[in-house]
Amino acid sequence: MKKVAKIIGMVVVVFLAGLIIWMLTNLKDRHPGYSADLKVTGTSPAGLKAGFAAVPITPEVPDRWVDKNDDAKYKPKDGDTFIDGNGNGKFDPVWIAGFSNSKPANGVHDDTWARTLIIDDGTTRLAIVIIDAIGFMHDDVVDVRKMIPAEAGITYTLIASTHTHESADLLGLWGKSPLKSGINPDYMMFVKNQIVKSVVEASESLRPARLEISQDLTGAIPLVKDTRKPEVFDSGLRMIKAVDKENDQVLGTVVAWGNHPETLWSRNLLISSDFPHFVRDGVENGVFNGESLMKPGVGGVCVYMNGALGGLMCTHPSLAVKDPFTGEEFKEGSFEKAAAEGKHLSMLALNAMEQPESIIDSANISLLVRTISLPIDNNLFKLATALGVMDRGTSGWMKMRSELSVFRIGPMSFVSIPGEIYPEIVNGGVDALPEGDLGIQAVEVPPIRGMMAGDFKFIIGLANDEIGYIIPKSQWDVKAPFAYGREKAQYGEGNSLGKETAPLLHRNIQEMLNELNGN
Repeated sequence: MKKVAKIIGMVVVVFLAGLIIWMLTNLKDRHPGYSADLKVTGTSPAGLKAGFAAVPITPEVPDRWVDKNDDAKYKPKDGDTFIDGNGNGKFDPVWIAGFSNSKPANGVHDDTWARTLIIDDGTTRLAIVIIDAIGFMHDDVVDVRKMIPAEAGITYTLIASTHTHESADLLGLWGKSPLKSGINPDYMMFVKNQIVKSVVEASESLRPARLEISQDLTGAIPLVKDTRKPEVFDSGLRMIKAVDKENDQVLGTVVAWGNHPETLWSRNLLISSDFPHFVRDGVENGVFNGESLMKPGVGGVCVYMNGALGGLMCTHPSLAVKDPFTGEEFKEGSFEKAAAEGKHLSMLALNAMEQPESIIDSANISLLVRTISLPIDNNLFKLATALGVMDRGTSGWMKMRSELSVFRIGPMSFVSIPGEIYPEIVNGGVDALPEGDLGIQAVEVPPIRGMMAGDFKFIIGLANDEIGYIIPKSQWDVKAPFAYGREKAQYGEGNSLGKETAPLLHRNIQEMLNELNGN
């Protein structure tokens, strides 16, 4: 009996040792010693070039499935069955990221993309890639940077996500169960290759260009709801139209706005870029009412860029959106609602672009990039990382490497944010809550936009990473009594690295903007 117990004990010890080694392997830094730190100081203005490209990253969805009880979750125990489209005898799910686990795609509604804008001032070549994804981890960003050929001549590559909640999982958090990654390694490699292709194609398409800059800071307010108090938005639309100086053809456009692309809501089972699809289509090809063209598009490649969308900015089912032409009202998530929203946004963008507030054909790029280390205080994130569900390494004990960048091009300034920042940190309005967990005054002041130079101030959300919600420290509120007289905590903290994240990012951004602006 003692011998059996000894054997069992040894087996347990070996198992635990193996488990610990496996978890430590998952925590291993994938890019030891990596730093993106960079400083480029523009001198005299020079002629600008711009290039655009759009490369699809749409996953193949070989199998379909029957949702027996219509709960948008694949559960064979509930009678759900799959249709073996590729005839390999097993279910090959494409897990949709954003709302819940065990939600496989049942087809494709519209393509998802890697869309790239490159701006070159003759000295610096800046590539901005926006992908239709829930997010893209910093480790994966570094992988892509290492894959971009030197011949492309890129000084700095920024990769951000639209944060669509209807795309294939690239973070690992929306697989079959909370303990199983939703990432398909082959698809992840495909996405990385397509991003590289997009950058290369954009670099090969560079043309002498003038940039026409416009904005509408109020028109889109009715299309977004702030579902967490205090009510602060990043509702302004900001646009760039790049026009070939030699033939006046539109090379491409940028439309920047802060909102969650989850208008289709939680029951949609089709791969989609959500409302950004309809925005880009409208800007490129025109806005239609049925078969009737209501507003001509401008052509080129439209890049949709997200902003300060944390806190939580969305076109919630409680918020009705009317078709701008028929007046039909949509509340519940649907493609009709997303299309109506896209029509509104593309009309606003096109109208603003007809009367640009600034036009430049020469400028210089000033750029500052800083690699940072962020503590992981969220126990669920720690577990997900250790178990390999969230596929990223650590750069120190329970710390993750991330990145910030700030840059200026003429009258435009940009700040990249590695996650979902609350708009009050960007635009002002951080609350000091007596009922909050800490009972402190606002830490993240002054607001980021107030520190940015120029007339056109772009925030690029989910840039070079997805670290989750970036919540003002004074608004951290997970313990009773809860702020605003609520009976339970507001949504957000469970998907945040921790309460120190926002102060750390704000402090670094303030330092970087001061340096960029020569203060």
